[in-house]
Amino acid sequence: MKKAIVIGAGIAGLATCLRLIKKGYQVTVVEKNSYTGGKLHALEQDGYRFDLGPSLFTMPEFLLELFELHGENAEDYFKYIKKEVICNYFWQDGTRFSAPANLDTWIQRAAIFFNESEDSLRKYLVQSERKYNITAPIFIEKSLHNYKTYLSIKTLKGILNIGHLHIFKTLSAYHDKLFTNKKLKQYFNRFATYNGSSPFKTSAIMSMIPHLEMQKGTYFPKEGMHSISQSLYKLALKKGVIFLLNTETIEILVSEKKAIGVLIKETEKQNTKEIYADVVVSNSDVFNTYEYLLPSVKTPNKIKNQERSSSGLIFYWGIKKVFPELDLHNIFFSKDYKEEFKAIFQNKTLPIDPTIYLNISSKEKPSDAPSGSENWFVMINAPAYENQDWEYLKMIAKETILKKLSEYLSADIGSLIETEYILDPIGIQQQTASHKGALYGTSSNNTVAAFLRQSNRASQIKNLYFCGGSAHPGGGIPLCLQSAKIVSQLIPSA
Repeated sequence: MKKAIVIGAGIAGLATCLRLIKKGYQVTVVEKNSYTGGKLHALEQDGYRFDLGPSLFTMPEFLLELFELHGENAEDYFKYIKKEVICNYFWQDGTRFSAPANLDTWIQRAAIFFNESEDSLRKYLVQSERKYNITAPIFIEKSLHNYKTYLSIKTLKGILNIGHLHIFKTLSAYHDKLFTNKKLKQYFNRFATYNGSSPFKTSAIMSMIPHLEMQKGTYFPKEGMHSISQSLYKLALKKGVIFLLNTETIEILVSEKKAIGVLIKETEKQNTKEIYADVVVSNSDVFNTYEYLLPSVKTPNKIKNQERSSSGLIFYWGIKKVFPELDLHNIFFSKDYKEEFKAIFQNKTLPIDPTIYLNISSKEKPSDAPSGSENWFVMINAPAYENQDWEYLKMIAKETILKKLSEYLSADIGSLIETEYILDPIGIQQQTASHKGALYGTSSNNTVAAFLRQSNRASQIKNLYFCGGSAHPGGGIPLCLQSAKIVSQLIPSA
């Protein structure tokens, strides 16, 4: 039986092993941590449960497909609900907008709140859907580095419609042309952060992202975001995937420009050994893979020099109070969005006035917090790690966030904190091996970077493949699941 090794048990690694075992491979997953899931991990502390990683769940069909592939009932592993409220938005002038999931209702309420015509809002979302439908068959479902992609009718249609994608205009410039209301532009510009980019730099093709959230819907896993990765782990174990936890990959073994296995080290025993395979898939950051796991191969300059996506500074707070005005997802906007992203990507520091994202899973899963309390996941966008003094930045950021949230919510938030855990770019890098703590690998702050990410197949080494947020098609749960699918399409059946 042919063998495959997957380095890393993140969401893409888990999806890849499930696809490869279906193709007839004996699959071994090597994971340095004691747990699976990568960024999709969880923490229990002082009676509170927190999802540490991604907090937004969209396009569940990409996940369900893996259970269908193995003839399993997904509900036996994983249950979820569709949200009726997408997100609550707060501005510093005291205005608030609760975005309903029903599209017609959203258009009606948004037209009043943002003083915009219903026709223009509907037209924008129609264009958002059109961009997704043109783009998905080319950039999301297939490898751009496989010549067969360019032979399909869907690809030809996409190329013929490229003028409708506005790829050479920034997202912010696109919105400036369509809308006059500052809050509405800020509302739609925020979607650039879904792949760790700046709306003032990334391509307007990213205006397709609202379609995924507003028309396809947002969801909540009944057992929390962590259950997404754990459901795949449970399925993989049942199907015979071998997991080597607490085991670090030291090197990808290469012979005659062909990957033949990996050198591993068990954390507890500290002994090393070689394991061999016909195929090696790295779910580790592409930069780290080249820089640390392939000592005999020079890291391509493109990978070395690419701008990293934004990172995050996250405070996990147990709050001894319930706030009825808050929901699962909440956004507290900054006054000056342009200055915020200038600080992050140009000055490589935290903004003075950050936009705050507040996720409260106990709104949907009450057991995540003690009675009368809430578990707050409080995040601000942050620059990738560039030797900043994060102890100082965390101290200043906490003061800023507490002051801002206290003003918005008319409560002394600091006095309500019962427990705290903090994750900064350094911690993200250490826990998830994400280079510089970047949440989405490379940024999409120009047209080329938005589309031409690292190929899912190594060009210099045969039988070596890449999946995950730093490879094509990009970061975030849906795209990571798609990267696994693309990799499985590139690898022949055993």
